[in-house]
Amino acid sequence: MKLTLGPMEGVLDPLMRQMLTEINPYDLCVTEFVRVVDAKLPPRVYYKLSPELENGGKTPSGTPVRVQLLGQSPQYMGENAALVAELGSSGVDINFGCPSKTVNGNKGGAALLKEPELMYQVVKAVREAVPSDQVVSAKVRLGFDDVSAYREIADAVQSGGANEIVVHGRSKADAYKAGTIRWDLIGDLAKSLSIPVIANGDIWCRDDALKCAEVSGCETLMVCRGALNMPNLAAHIKADNAPMSWHQVLMLLVRYSEFEIRGDKGMYYPNRVKQWFRYLQAEYPEAKELFVRIRQLKDKQQILGEIISTLNNVERQAAVESFA
Repeated sequence: MKLTLGPMEGVLDPLMRQMLTEINPYDLCVTEFVRVVDAKLPPRVYYKLSPELENGGKTPSGTPVRVQLLGQSPQYMGENAALVAELGSSGVDINFGCPSKTVNGNKGGAALLKEPELMYQVVKAVREAVPSDQVVSAKVRLGFDDVSAYREIADAVQSGGANEIVVHGRSKADAYKAGTIRWDLIGDLAKSLSIPVIANGDIWCRDDALKCAEVSGCETLMVCRGALNMPNLAAHIKADNAPMSWHQVLMLLVRYSEFEIRGDKGMYYPNRVKQWFRYLQAEYPEAKELFVRIRQLKDKQQILGEIISTLNNVERQAAVESFA
């Protein structure tokens, strides 16, 4: 089984990719999207989004990184895709799945699911602009209001010349509602398409991954939110490693915090780390108590201090228990 670390706007940034690929055997990472409107963007935009481009298109630990583009203009999507490939991205990914109201209101992301012909034109333009030895992939949902057009959507991507398609098993209207995932429909596409299909959605642990692979028949899975809930998710899935302990998560949080505060994104650190805590709470009940303490804090050093204090308490408690 292969695993891709998928994109999450404002969360899975270069630092997060660096840290998660250091402790997990991911086969590929996909960046947050770059919004393409009516221009060929300068290289600096892509270097900022994906500093891995200056490292041969790989994270420091060697995991390939693919830049994702979002837009509805075939011409400008093609021009930007050509630049991305030239800069060294491990292929080019197209976002047809983002459910954000802002993005959709500007005719981007999942909004294009309502226009399979335009999807086809965008994919075709990107494929023609990118060297033939480079992968062009597209991430879609099963539909916009419902899943009735899922085959037409997938066919548009394949007919446009994409090498791979990533399918989140919900419609845009489903958002991320529990109980709405349709791995079976992903499986139908995996059987009917001639290009590889990557399954995405509701993969929180090893059992979920195995079930998704069984139902969908897909050899490659993409994880997003689950990778933040359980920081060593890929190692858990691939090697059957136990989920990270709360102590290990705290050490990772300290390291992440120190990197983030030192970097040029230090001003964003409070919001970013709080966002990560919202995901951690799903897997670690202990995270809820700590999140309550940092939720109202705005000073980055105070937030880091609370995390370190919690880590010290956990280590002291462990030491006491070891002598008991």
